[in-house]
Amino acid sequence: MDEGIKQQIIHPLFTRGPSPTLRLFIFFNLSLILMMVDHRLGYLESVRSQLSLMVYPIQYIVDFPVKAGGWLSESLLSRVELLEQKSILEAENQQLKLKLLRYQDLKNENDRLRTLLNSSKRIGEKTLVAEILSVKVDPFRRKLAIDKGSYHGVFKGQAVVDAHGVMGQVIHVNYMSSTVLLITDPHHALPIEIGRTGERSIAEGLGAVNRLALLYLANNADIKIGDQLVTSGLGGQFPKGYPVGKIVEINPDIGQSYAQVQAVPSAWFERNREVLLVWSESAPQTQELQTLDKDNIAE
Repeated sequence: MDEGIKQQIIHPLFTRGPSPTLRLFIFFNLSLILMMVDHRLGYLESVRSQLSLMVYPIQYIVDFPVKAGGWLSESLLSRVELLEQKSILEAENQQLKLKLLRYQDLKNENDRLRTLLNSSKRIGEKTLVAEILSVKVDPFRRKLAIDKGSYHGVFKGQAVVDAHGVMGQVIHVNYMSSTVLLITDPHHALPIEIGRTGERSIAEGLGAVNRLALLYLANNADIKIGDQLVTSGLGGQFPKGYPVGKIVEINPDIGQSYAQVQAVPSAWFERNREVLLVWSESAPQTQELQTLDKDNIAE
């Protein structure tokens, strides 16, 4: 009896079912039948929808690392591109700023040259624009160097002006450059007249950049603070009627025959880059600097 029981227990475990080939054939045919039924009648559409809904979280979890990696890579690439574009734009901005400064400088130069051109028309003489090369720094002398010389027809004693007034005259000529003595130099004297009254005097430099002394003006002379000074044209060195400055100080001197009068020059000595060389028809074009007889001019 025990052996029979053992046979009954062992027999089901080792009982062989359908072969794998048969099973594959059955499942294959069953799949074909289900696909045909679904294609023709659509019975499994709702089942497929339910299954896709159940599978979606698993799909999302599986795809998340790939999507996160793509998003992170795209973000890093975008950041790198933005930083590169920022660097390029900053460099372009600096270049544009430099160009703008250059254009502004050219505009200022153009404005100055236009003003000089209008000034040359007012003089009515032959003129030549010269650029200032350097300014002589000396507390007792006032000179500057320009980039025009004998090659350009410059001569000693030639008048130099700017758009606002008389600056000085040439005292030394090289082939391609010249030295100009400014009217504020203590060794320079310029014959002038007061525009309001026509009274004549001599404007002598004091060594300061913004002061002239007017000589031989009597204590009772008809002069006022603010009177405009112009060149008298005496000596033929400077064009007649060109601005020189204006009176800013009058101190009558009881112990002397003449008052102490000072004026501020009209020319912009410290702000010019270009000046005008003037060829006056009456100017003596010699190689020697013309000296002024102050006593004769004052009379």
